[in-house]
Amino acid sequence: MAKVLVIISSDDEKALPGFMWAVNALKYRWVDNVEVILFGPIERAIAKGDERFLSWIEKLKELGKLPLACKRVAELEGFEVSLEKYAKVEYVGKIIAEYIKEGYVVMTF
Repeated sequence: MAKVLVIISSDDEKALPGFMWAVNALKYRWVDNVEVILFGPIERAIAKGDERFLSWIEKLKELGKLPLACKRVAELEGFEVSLEKYAKVEYVGKIIAEYIKEGYVVMTF
């Protein structure tokens, strides 16, 4: 089976399939592992409490998967503290590279 890294960047309806796929892949064990990284505009939306996405964050948490979010983006835009309520905030550049080296298939939304 495969390991998948889901990177969600879009802050509109384009993000929803990423959340849906990640949740269902975890729930139904479609792959060995799924990691979720929030990267870019989606971070701002989540930090501001956008209801379209918060329920998906909760579903991921219920399945034991706390998403990662890019600390640099959060620092630059000043919403790091708010974002920490919903995701683990870290510098993700190297983390993404490590997942790729480990053979994760990258899906972006």
